[in-house]
Amino acid sequence: MRTANINCARSIAIKAAQHGPISGRALPAILLLLSPAWTSAQIATPGPSDAPRVNADPAFPFSNEIAAFAKAKEANDSAVADVLFLGSSSIRLWNTQSGFPGRDTINRGFGGATTRDVLHYYSRLLPRAAPQSVLVYVGENDLAGGATPAAVAHDVLALLKKLRADYPKAQIAYLSLKPSPIRWTLWPKMAAVNMTVAARSRVGRFDYLDVSQTLLASDGLPDASLFGPDGLHMNARGYSRWNKLVDDWLDRSETTSAQGQPAPGITTQASLSD
Repeated sequence: MRTANINCARSIAIKAAQHGPISGRALPAILLLLSPAWTSAQIATPGPSDAPRVNADPAFPFSNEIAAFAKAKEANDSAVADVLFLGSSSIRLWNTQSGFPGRDTINRGFGGATTRDVLHYYSRLLPRAAPQSVLVYVGENDLAGGATPAAVAHDVLALLKKLRADYPKAQIAYLSLKPSPIRWTLWPKMAAVNMTVAARSRVGRFDYLDVSQTLLASDGLPDASLFGPDGLHMNARGYSRWNKLVDDWLDRSETTSAQGQPAPGITTQASLSD
């Protein structure tokens, strides 16, 4: 780019010299074309295709986490997991091993993930052996990044459909989008996504677990005592509520699986108590 600008300036200067002395108006234009600051600005200015990826989660980037998943997959190629946890940072920060003692869990949560990120890295996130149960939490970052509720619900349902096709015998559950102090203004959009996904649970043969109510205080607002300092991610008390809800669901799922029944597509409401 800079070479082209210099050549262009030289050409203007030569033509101007052939027709006489360079005018006061032409000289500033030539000097501007030769200016390193101007040429650098032309190089640095991004076009529409160079627009940065919108990321609403401060835990970004997650490339190292994806690479770590691949290494773990290679190192444990024969490992069998009871439960696969899949999604964004609410999954990543969840200590699923201590939260579900006696169960073999695989955590495939990565910070900053949108639903499309999970779909993009889908094959690199799945374990080699089919899990008995799959729990998904994703979609919150999509809304924070500006996606519409309809688009988020569409992507979430596409992910759940893909999981059902790949794991026809597994019990699959979608955890509803959660309210949080810092993203409370997004709650109406989250509720719209939750309602759409819940309505499709039976047709899609997955369960919908409502984890939103358990994080609300008596005044109907997010209970700040269940969240960390960032007001976005849950603390140990918040996760303990999720642990109880999910553990109860896993118990029911194991019973259903043992009886050879298909995934029912149930909707479960969370309890407000610890």
